[in-house]
Amino acid sequence: MVRPQIGQGVVVEVPATTANIGPGFDCLGAALALGNRFELHVIEGGGERFELIIEGPEGAHLRGGPDNLVYRSAQRVWREVGLEAVALEARVQLAVPPARGLGSSATAIVAGLIGANALVGEPLSREKLLELAIDIEGHPDNVVPSLLGGLCLTARAASHRWRVVRCEWNPLVMAVVAIPTIRLSTSEARRAMPRSIPISDAVMNLGALTLLLQGLRTGNGDLIADGMHDRIHEPYRWGLIQGGRAVREAALEAGAWGCVISGAGPSLLALASADCAEAVGEAMTSAWQGEGVSSHSAVLGVQDGGSSWAPLAEGSRPQAIAGD
Repeated sequence: MVRPQIGQGVVVEVPATTANIGPGFDCLGAALALGNRFELHVIEGGGERFELIIEGPEGAHLRGGPDNLVYRSAQRVWREVGLEAVALEARVQLAVPPARGLGSSATAIVAGLIGANALVGEPLSREKLLELAIDIEGHPDNVVPSLLGGLCLTARAASHRWRVVRCEWNPLVMAVVAIPTIRLSTSEARRAMPRSIPISDAVMNLGALTLLLQGLRTGNGDLIADGMHDRIHEPYRWGLIQGGRAVREAALEAGAWGCVISGAGPSLLALASADCAEAVGEAMTSAWQGEGVSSHSAVLGVQDGGSSWAPLAEGSRPQAIAGD
């Protein structure tokens, strides 16, 4: 473990995620083949200096400074290993739009943790980075697949350990994401939820989650269709998304097995077979346009590799962070 020097840098690539996927509230998430790229450089200045440069049409409202999520995450690593914070500059190629339900904040957390750990020789294990990421985010469903890739089910066991189960996602199942121009913060979406739910709703979700996971493993559309139903968070959040219900119906009419809120929203996730996925995306954006909301869609596969980093030097190859 060494103190990073001025001019030293790393590049971290972190995938977007879709969380909950219907009944998997706060425990189920998948990494998507879309991501942000973070170049982190050590610069002159004290431990409160963090400069942020955003490349891309989104994120003009994001700011640097010591309270930035990337920098706060980096500082957690340095505190953990007993080093004083250093000044950083982050240049971000932003492909994951903020406040859209695709894990933008998780990419910032993971990038800060991985980058800071790499700059000091990787003293912290993958398991420790996961623990820190969940603690910073407050829930595991975005940060875990963002770090590890794939479809992840994460739970705090009776032993108080976080346990991660890598689940199968059949390549015949396509993720169709419709991303509107409107934004919705996670905090606002959480405030819409009740403090308690009926036991019958919890039981229904447990059964639906079992069906969904089996459907994703086998590619069975009927199981996916019956599994993409939720009574814990979605009934309270649809009203926050302008035109959301109309977009959901359009996706189903175009052949999707199911359509749910991605994360806290407002982006929507439809699952469909490859032969109708493009039509589903077009139907979703058309329906949103009819509701007065601009949007775009993408047909995405699941990203299995997770986050990776490399030193900022020509010819270097990324070093994988994810497990097998």
